[in-house]
Amino acid sequence: MFFLKVLARLPLPVLYLFSDFLFVVAFYLVKYRRKIVVKNLKNSFPEKGSEEIHEIERRFYHNLCDYVVETLKLLTISEEELKQRIKFTNPEVMQPYKDKGQPLLYLASHQFNWEWLISAANLWLPIPVDYVYQPQRSEMVNRFSLMTRGRFGSYPVKRAEVVREMVRRKDIVRGVSIVADQFPGHGNDKRYWTEFLHQDTAFFEAVNNLATMMQYPVFYAKVKKVKRGFYEMQFVKLGEPPFEKGSVSVIENYVKETEQVIQNDPSGWLWSHNRWKKSRNDP
Repeated sequence: MFFLKVLARLPLPVLYLFSDFLFVVAFYLVKYRRKIVVKNLKNSFPEKGSEEIHEIERRFYHNLCDYVVETLKLLTISEEELKQRIKFTNPEVMQPYKDKGQPLLYLASHQFNWEWLISAANLWLPIPVDYVYQPQRSEMVNRFSLMTRGRFGSYPVKRAEVVREMVRRKDIVRGVSIVADQFPGHGNDKRYWTEFLHQDTAFFEAVNNLATMMQYPVFYAKVKKVKRGFYEMQFVKLGEPPFEKGSVSVIENYVKETEQVIQNDPSGWLWSHNRWKKSRNDP
């Protein structure tokens, strides 16, 4: 961890040189998950030719390597620089909810750079932010993640404890942030199936259940890359309570917004995740 902290003190322009080197290693030498990436891209964009798919693939790996050094930089980046590099375009939409004491639910996707989004939220918003996370097997990865995401005050909530924590902290006016587009692969995860990027795709049914149980307004955190090292985030409302039991409007609106973001910038999503590893009939 000491070495990472020393490395993180380098300015981002220097770290991006390391990212360029890392791209060569990941793309050409190691070929990190390239088969999965190409398969996902071809299935998601059947209308695109092989040259266009290859170009999206290359840009994705550049973005992925930038993500690595940008996330490393969270160990030392200042509040001022982070706010300059990821701008929240409409944070004022949260103020009315703060005024009436209403907690919120934020849904995000694995669009670069979601780590900056989580870390910068408390710098931009009038209410504090909880973030839901899945602990990893590596203790070092867990320590790094908690350290970077919590530097500016974001509160960690383990995914297995999210219901208990939301009930326990229900009187605190805050936003609860969930990156909800990964495959629900744990044994007790209930899956909601819908079409996404031309494929039958599973999402977390818990997203709907949380909105219904807590009756929180739900917003999508829409991230757009402006240029290297600079992003914009816009809140898009997905739903407003009351939510009826069994309603799927929140998750369907989330899927729609996530797909639109990916269509607008295909290389900005995490294609190396084995998103479609199981079909609807698999256990």
